[in-house]
Amino acid sequence: MKIAILTNEYPPNVYGGAQDETHDNLRVRGVEPDFELPNQDERHAKFMDAMARDLIMAGSVADADIIHGHTWYSHLAGCLAKQLTGGKLVLTTHSLEPHRPWKREQLGAGYDGSSWVERTAYENADGVVAVSGSMKEDVQSLYDVESDRVAVIHNGIDIEQYRPRPDRSVLEAYGVDPDQPFVLFVGRITRQKGILHLVEAIHHFDDDIQVVLCAGAPDTEEIGAEMEARVEAARSETGNRIVWIDEMLPREDVITMYTHASVFVCPSVYEPFGIINLEAMACETPVVASAVGGIPEIVVPDETGLLVDVDPTEGDDVEPSDPAAFAQGLADGVNALMADPERRDAMSTAARRRVEAQFSWRAIAEQTLDFYKALVDGARSRS
Repeated sequence: MKIAILTNEYPPNVYGGAQDETHDNLRVRGVEPDFELPNQDERHAKFMDAMARDLIMAGSVADADIIHGHTWYSHLAGCLAKQLTGGKLVLTTHSLEPHRPWKREQLGAGYDGSSWVERTAYENADGVVAVSGSMKEDVQSLYDVESDRVAVIHNGIDIEQYRPRPDRSVLEAYGVDPDQPFVLFVGRITRQKGILHLVEAIHHFDDDIQVVLCAGAPDTEEIGAEMEARVEAARSETGNRIVWIDEMLPREDVITMYTHASVFVCPSVYEPFGIINLEAMACETPVVASAVGGIPEIVVPDETGLLVDVDPTEGDDVEPSDPAAFAQGLADGVNALMADPERRDAMSTAARRRVEAQFSWRAIAEQTLDFYKALVDGARSRS
């Protein structure tokens, strides 16, 4: 079976630099356009760049049984490669554009373009991998994809890489007091991740709780400025020590942060899966997370952490209907766990055990390969 995987992100250079390498039956080819497409609005540049890369990707797929696209950034390439090679098009639903209206802040009318590309891809897909049961429901309701074309296959993590790795010196290097228990957030500064709601929740934290925010790469200058203002307000109006690390940390340092954190907080208002929670749980850290999207399929309430009801507004503007109540709920969950070390210890053990049993990459890969085989065998039986 020949499988072409099309993606805008590939480790270790997830967002930086094209790669070209070959390992056994794996060949990686980076795409780096040596030209720029014109645009009438600077916010369209990112969309046009993705379209240029898609054309190169599509022309680079010589032969494939399966063409597997990840996110709208690669979906046009998948649609074209399907037509050019006759391969079966598979899409993974990491997120869906209709549930991310704030992207218009970044892309302008480019958001209409990305939405069109995404809808067209789902209309042409032979199979869809939904990263959670919630995402399966979304892709069916938004794009009328038949149930038998959608398989729920969770994301996974490398359980050997994500495991407890204590190192006090890493904390000290970033200004974190290793002797004071702390609550941790890791993620981008974006509406989707709910970081602003977490900062508001700090006003309701017990005063002896240290807060570490590993939060960088703001979606827009506006949300970056809003983040700065809210953090400064929390610092001046509460007794909590707040450490804001406004850069994307190396993975090994993030793992050490997970390891030392007493509680990890995931305040997302939209989260198709929530792999960040798996990473924290694998490092034996209990989680306080919003009960949205795929998160309830990861975090088991009162066993590996606590879930907080978001009660999102109806329509495309995915925000809590009562932001103050959501912030209070996050604080209540954090305060409850921080005040009960024995409960946290029990959750820590259960969290690691759950990740090992349910979310290793080997198990996920086997399920994905079975899905591929079913698509290819089905096509052969009909020919």
